[in-house]
Amino acid sequence: MGTELNIQVKSNLANKYKGGYPLITKQVIDHTGSLEEGALISLVDENNSFIGKGYYGKQNKGYGWVLTRNKDEKIDQSFFERKIKAALDKRKSFFNDKETTAFRIFNGEGDGIGGFTIDYFDGYYLINWYSEGIYTYYDQVVTSLKNLTQFKAIYQKKRFGDFALEDGFVAGERGQFPILVKENGVQFAVYFNEEAMVGVFLDQRDVRRTIRDKYAEGRTVLNTFSYTGAFSVFAALGGATKTTSVDLANRSLPKTIEQFSVNGIDYEAQDIIVMDVFRYFKYAGKKNLKFDMVILDPPSFARSKKFTFSAEKDYKNLLKEAIAITEKNGIIVASTNSASFDMKKFKGFIDAAFKESNSKYIIEEEFSLPQDFQTIKQFKEGNYLKVVFVKKLKG
Repeated sequence: MGTELNIQVKSNLANKYKGGYPLITKQVIDHTGSLEEGALISLVDENNSFIGKGYYGKQNKGYGWVLTRNKDEKIDQSFFERKIKAALDKRKSFFNDKETTAFRIFNGEGDGIGGFTIDYFDGYYLINWYSEGIYTYYDQVVTSLKNLTQFKAIYQKKRFGDFALEDGFVAGERGQFPILVKENGVQFAVYFNEEAMVGVFLDQRDVRRTIRDKYAEGRTVLNTFSYTGAFSVFAALGGATKTTSVDLANRSLPKTIEQFSVNGIDYEAQDIIVMDVFRYFKYAGKKNLKFDMVILDPPSFARSKKFTFSAEKDYKNLLKEAIAITEKNGIIVASTNSASFDMKKFKGFIDAAFKESNSKYIIEEEFSLPQDFQTIKQFKEGNYLKVVFVKKLKG
């Protein structure tokens, strides 16, 4: 990797980095022309005092990550192995849980190295790479996993560039897809050899369990932006009288049928609708449909033919649509994975939506990332998940 380049951090930012902020932002690097992806860089203050060292890797969040604040620490094989071993040790209780066999074992900067994550699926490890820069450390990461774990196979997904669809197989024995994993006793069919997603978002584990164990019984449930129907499966298993799953993607239909089927649920007794969610709200309004529970988990950003949805701009209006078709004493599960605003602002959207709908509400409970999605307090944006269970009151 050669010698690292010193980059001087302006005094107004230096304290932030000295305090442990890990993301190297655009303001820090304004001369990227000469830098190669993966190049090691040292941040220094205006007196040339060392702050930290990291690597250059352009991704949607920024321009790289600080890896150490110890000037003498080498970024080599043993560095990666130490970090990955510490992360595995922290998740010992997950490995011992027979009811849950899918979880995250390395959460980027939360575990000390920003730019990649590793998820575990019943003996299979899946690495997600978010920049070409971190991908230059492929050998170090894969060798660490080989040294530290017993695995059926290691797979990878490159989430940078044009995401060329590759089989993603790295080592071990190729999986026969789908692989069935368990989450709190419920089965999921997952695939590593299709597009960017695998079929389930692991960060919603606590929310799904809560829907099943506390809220679903006897309720009609609408699951919007339903993807593969994971929330619907948990609602059905929790005794929902009926679930309705709505998603614009054609693949959501066979995927949702599959998730119901692997759990022995009669999918024909549920509604699975391929439709733009906003169109569905209009349809439901016209038909006077009402639900006892509405789940809203939109992508932070989505584009359909007629409409661009951005969580920061449009979440309030999305909530108003949901409030209109939620029964009195019904529950809205409002969820967002947008890192561009915090829980306080999110609750502000909820409050505004209810006020503008002339409805009253109470917040029943709220969730952020589960324990395996390790975060650090110096990087608030890393704790992106915000989920609020809201009860729509009578009157």
